[in-house]
Amino acid sequence: MKIFNRLDFTRHPFFATIIVFLAVVTVMLLSAGSGEFPLSPTKVVAALFGFGDEFDRTVLIDFRLPRIVMALFVGMSLAVSGAILQGITKNPLASPDLIGITAGASFAVVLFLTLFSDDNNSLTVSIQWLPLFAFLGATLTALVVFLLSWKNGIAPFRLLLIGIAVAAFMQAGTTVWILMGPIYRASQATIWTTGSIYGANWSQVFVIMPWALLFITISLLLRRQMNILELGDEIATGVGSRVQLNRILLLLVSTGLTGVAVAFAGGIGFVGLLAPHIARRIVGPKFQSMVLFSAGIGALLVLIADWIARVAFAPIEVPAGVWTAAVGAPYFIFLLMTGRKKGGT
Repeated sequence: MKIFNRLDFTRHPFFATIIVFLAVVTVMLLSAGSGEFPLSPTKVVAALFGFGDEFDRTVLIDFRLPRIVMALFVGMSLAVSGAILQGITKNPLASPDLIGITAGASFAVVLFLTLFSDDNNSLTVSIQWLPLFAFLGATLTALVVFLLSWKNGIAPFRLLLIGIAVAAFMQAGTTVWILMGPIYRASQATIWTTGSIYGANWSQVFVIMPWALLFITISLLLRRQMNILELGDEIATGVGSRVQLNRILLLLVSTGLTGVAVAFAGGIGFVGLLAPHIARRIVGPKFQSMVLFSAGIGALLVLIADWIARVAFAPIEVPAGVWTAAVGAPYFIFLLMTGRKKGGT
């Protein structure tokens, strides 16, 4: 019996989801033990339960674990956001990057760094306000996209086109603010817009965790509406679904997930595109199965990217977004090429 073929997993998606989250736990343990002071898996587990050397516990609990847990929730949030967007637009290329939400958050961050820096390249306000600016930027950008897309309801294709245009506009604005700002802030802004989890701490984890879990739970509660929307507007309306209201609710959930992720990790790209595609191929299109598997794949992608970013070129750290782009960009081209062949153009 071929256990790992697609048919088995579509019949038993729970089994596939368990496997992917076991892989997530494995990567978390391996990542926790890697770095300038390597720890064996045994020492990692011992430190997690309060045993072992105090030095090992300090390295793990205070420095590595907050970053790893942050990567977990950032990956899950971006993946579920992408799964929602692809479902409600019925477009396999839809992602938070594409409709401008990530670009809006990045613009807000660069604006913050530029406006609140003095002549000595020091911030005049607390850095703790930075995540709030990113979240507001993502939310306001999404509202602009929604309003411009509205014409007797939100049409999926119109939403994508306007999202692309708004994303390009926000990216241009980001470039302008980087050029106007001091060199030090420009380099910091570039790292943020590329996407990095460097410097994550427990206070940030405790902020992102409840919001990410809340929005993911809401997306699961809306699974029936999502499955109906994927049948098409006419069929959904015929069975009594409030199509536009449900679409707006799901878009807001997607925006919330992206805003929270970008606020703490910057513009880590392609996770929202890759994870739902991988999930759909393995467990099928049923939303309640696909969204959980997508969350696991998204967590896995960001955890591996951040692991590589932290240890590959130590002590120099390459932003995690570089590694997700290295995988995501070729896959995006592959999707475009296969779509072109199917379209016969």
